[in-house]
Amino acid sequence: MTSEAATAPSATELPRVLTATHATAIVVGIIIGSGIFLVPREMMAAVGSSRMVYTVWIAGGLLSLFGAMSYAEVAAMKPRVGGEYAFLRDAYGDLTAFLYTWTWTLIAKPASIATIAAGLMRVLGTFSLFAFLTRPAFAHLLWSQVFAIVATWLITALNIVSTRNSANVQTALTWLKVLMIVVIAGFCFASLQHGSWHNYTTTFHGARGGFSGFMIALIAALWAYDGWSDVSQMAGEVKQPQRSLPLALVGGVAIVGGLYMLTNAAIQYVLPAAAIALSDRPAADALRLVAGNAGAALVSIGMAVSICATFVGSSLSGARVPFAAARDGLFPSPLAAIHPRFRTPAASLMLQAVLSSLLLLAVGRFQALFSLAIFSEWLFYALTAATVFVFRHREPDTPRPYRVTGYPVVPALFILAAAILLVFSFIDQPFNSIAGAAVILCGIPVHLYFQRHK
Repeated sequence: MTSEAATAPSATELPRVLTATHATAIVVGIIIGSGIFLVPREMMAAVGSSRMVYTVWIAGGLLSLFGAMSYAEVAAMKPRVGGEYAFLRDAYGDLTAFLYTWTWTLIAKPASIATIAAGLMRVLGTFSLFAFLTRPAFAHLLWSQVFAIVATWLITALNIVSTRNSANVQTALTWLKVLMIVVIAGFCFASLQHGSWHNYTTTFHGARGGFSGFMIALIAALWAYDGWSDVSQMAGEVKQPQRSLPLALVGGVAIVGGLYMLTNAAIQYVLPAAAIALSDRPAADALRLVAGNAGAALVSIGMAVSICATFVGSSLSGARVPFAAARDGLFPSPLAAIHPRFRTPAASLMLQAVLSSLLLLAVGRFQALFSLAIFSEWLFYALTAATVFVFRHREPDTPRPYRVTGYPVVPALFILAAAILLVFSFIDQPFNSIAGAAVILCGIPVHLYFQRHK
């Protein structure tokens, strides 16, 4: 903690204490949550064949990589705290940046953290030692809600005490989860009795199929890849950001893509298409077939470790957005406070924990909010990726340590894909999409009020 304080440039800025390894671990750790163990079912049920599932995984991975490459150019060029917020403000002005901060702070990030905490409790509840989590604690609260809130505040406390120590924990958990994924895949491929290459040619005849099936599977894949952008919010705290951020964004997404393909291949080696499509937990079912209940327990342990790494990284990065906006006068000024000893955005971290805890108290009713968060995420992903074009036009001579390979096609494809997803979201889930747009638009009068009373 002393070293963090020593490297702080001033009392109003956060110190650069994160290395390229930390940044890469944040990308990999946040992306790989429980999704890889669960979404193979949704994808198979949507498209119905191994060939199409791999097509979707590759398409989702490439789109995420294109987005990461676009972000990397801007992040290396403007390595500031707040990431997307700072890029949007530079490119489009205060209103767009405020609407992003408004949506991110009040809905997107708290809903994400609450979902992660609830998911962790759900996984722990599968072990007999934690069976009590499904029982009532007092009033209408379950023990799972109580412990999810406790876990949220423990991780928040870690993030307040030391950014670097939080990143060290994140790094350790991330590489542990990578090791466990490799071990799980190894168990599947080593099973000569239950595994079969023929499974890759099987189909599920009850699949939705067609363009809508492909889009549903693609959304599931993109959800599994989601989180790669969060490291940009830590840009102001990364050492040598011009080199570290592109390495973390591009390299991190590539690592995740490889691990996802490996895991999916391992599950399909053991289970045919129909079994995957009808299983709630295909990875656990595959390991149970290969190694009995001990194998299923290994998957549950892997999921718990994976979720913990996502928990730490997501909480660590999320609070930087309201902190940066408050420092610029677009959000309440107390949120710009830096802890005098620990040199962390303590007030913003505590607000994030409070809002996440409130959602956890309403568990079972925040799924709709999370749907709104997904809609808003892709809207702002597209706007942020488009800043590459804005800055290339407006600041052609500004040094760019990293340039998007394949410009302008690569960022344009990512923006087009985001637009298609938004349109499909409006068609497939009109209520949630309209509500998401309404939440964003409600930020306009709030912004005007802040500006009037600033």
